[in-house]
Amino acid sequence: MKKILLFLFATVLLSAQETVNIDLKQSLKDKSSRKRSLNVKDLRQDKNVGSITNKRGTADIKLAEQDVSDFLSKKFSEDNKTGGSNDITILLEELKIYNEQAPNDVMNFAKAKIRISSFLKRNDKYYFIDRFDNVFVELNSDSKVAKNLAQTTSEIITEFIKNSYTSPVLSYYIPEKELENYDAYLSKNNKALNGNILKDGVYFNFKTFFEQTPDPNHILVKNKKGEVKKIDNRQDLSISMAEVFCYVDNGIQYIGTATGFNEVKKDNSRSYIMASRAQMFPEKMGTGALVGAMAGGMVGAAIGVAIDSGSSRKVTKGYGFKNGTITKIYIDPLTGDFVFTE
Repeated sequence: MKKILLFLFATVLLSAQETVNIDLKQSLKDKSSRKRSLNVKDLRQDKNVGSITNKRGTADIKLAEQDVSDFLSKKFSEDNKTGGSNDITILLEELKIYNEQAPNDVMNFAKAKIRISSFLKRNDKYYFIDRFDNVFVELNSDSKVAKNLAQTTSEIITEFIKNSYTSPVLSYYIPEKELENYDAYLSKNNKALNGNILKDGVYFNFKTFFEQTPDPNHILVKNKKGEVKKIDNRQDLSISMAEVFCYVDNGIQYIGTATGFNEVKKDNSRSYIMASRAQMFPEKMGTGALVGAMAGGMVGAAIGVAIDSGSSRKVTKGYGFKNGTITKIYIDPLTGDFVFTE
């Protein structure tokens, strides 16, 4: 009888466990035909992606290909028969899927953290293109939560690579020996991060804020209480506040979000705002789990490049559960993107 019970228990336990793969099967086609090769470096200290537990049991989530570097490089070659002259290097820095109830969360959520960056390689010099560094959230009660997380993770990685084909690059190069330390190496050029006092004025994109060059043709207009109410150009013509990346008033930065301008604070030299996903992505935008970069995006990656961009930011829509947890949302010092850490 005991053996039968043990057998039944083991059967139930096994049925409650599943393995879900991140397959990375999306196309890596370079429509511009500018890229010659793709080199992926897997820098993750822990190669185990992780698992989540919900009412259906435990789901282990894994990369379908253990050697993700070799797989993606070969897939690029298969999807691009005609190559160009540029080489792209991708750093997969972090990939974790887990359950978490953060201090301000009202419940336990299924989450995934991805940190991935891209570079253009020329000889032994690397030029920063872009970075995705975020945590996205799924409702743990969803019966398809594991598959949703795996699918969205796959889409984020492959779309990030494809977007890197045609995105502008930093003019500052990184020596090969410093590539894995690129964050600290490049941040030293950030005048907004390293300067003592921010320059008051209007900034239409992250590039100008990074370089601390406010627009000379626009001014802040305040009410009698000293509150900023609008922005005018020198001809007294008002502009839409939605066109502005941020403004600085009395040395304090205020960055644009979907619900207005938020004061930017600092925590150990890192800039952040206090907000929730529900506030950052107020409109209903469907299902999934992608929480993308909103505040700077590819314009942020154009720092130091001699290009003329009329856009204040690239807005990547946020999909998935927009919980009301108020948390610190950091601002990426190299891209200007919002970075969720919980």
